[in-house]
Formats: sequence, C-alpha cells, structure tokens
Amino acid sequence: MERNLALIALFAALIAVLGLVPTITLMSGVPISAQSLGVMLCGTVLGAKRGLLAVLLLELVVALGVPALAGGRGGLGVFFGPTVGFLIGWPIAAFVAGLVTEKLRSAPLVAAASIGAFLGGVIALYIPGIIGMAVMLDKTLAEATALVLPFIPGDLIKVVLAGLITSGLARARPAAVLSRG
Repeated sequence: MERNLALIALFAALIAVLGLVPTITLMSGVPISAQSLGVMLCGTVLGAKRGLLAVLLLELVVALGVPALAGGRGGLGVFFGPTVGFLIGWPIAAFVAGLVTEKLRSAPLVAAASIGAFLGGVIALYIPGIIGMAVMLDKTLAEATALVLPFIPGDLIKVVLAGLITSGLARARPAAVLSRG
C-alpha cells in the first residue's frame, strides 16, 4: 500500500516536472508540452488504476492552485479554458494506456506500451480534448479537430518514447513496471 501511494505521488510529480519543459502555445491557447508523455507513462508503467490515480492526484493539486501545469498554470480557472477537455482526458488516457499495456501481456513490452500510449495518450485523450476545445472556443468539431493537428507529430514521438522508457525501465528494474506485475 505504501509503495503504491509513493509511486502514485512520484508519477503525479513527474507530470508536473514535465510541465517545466519549455512549451509552445498555439493560437488555440493550448500549449504543446511534455506533460502528456508523463500521462502516458503513468499508465504504461503503473497500470490502469494507479496511473489514473496519479493523474487525478496531479489534477487535485492543480485545482488547489499549485501551478503544476505547463506554463506555470494552476487553479480552478484552468478547468474553464480551452484545455479543459485535455484535463478531463488525462485520467482516461492514463487508464486506457495502462489497461492496454496490462492486457497485451503476450506482446513485447515495448510494443504493448507503445500501443497503450497511442490508444490512451492520443486517441482517448484527443476525443475529450477536441470536444472541450470546440465548446470553450465556440468552434465546430471539425474546426477544433483542425486545431489539434499540430499536436500529432509530437504526440507520436511521445508514444515511441513511452514504449522505449517503459521497456527500458522493465529491463533495469522489472518490479518497477506494475502494468506487467
């Protein structure tokens, strides 16, 4: 139990730290940041349930006002801006990434984690992200989808990195990858 709590807190902190990597804010008001890599890793390393809890912990900290999001953002206001759909999608993304990684036990971990990161960190994340942008920016779903297209190349790189990092961690410390435990 203590180990699980520590890992959940550690991965919540990892997402926050990845927000310190310099961001690029697009015209839509949504920043391109490394934080979605942290969300993917929450799932691929911790598994579905712990990954979900790590992201929810970070979002609780953000809601309490800690500037733990990209660009030093925090507070309840971030849940009412163009990124709200992505914030709603983060816990879903971590859960899906973890669930897929857990279920694909017969596949090599690098492949399972990459597929999980793609299905969770891109597909499952973009759906609420696009809907949130459409609502908050008063755009159609097609217009909001066009606004997220610049994110795709970077997110595909993060998918590959999530697979490689998860696999590398499993080689170095097999017991640390709970999605396969």
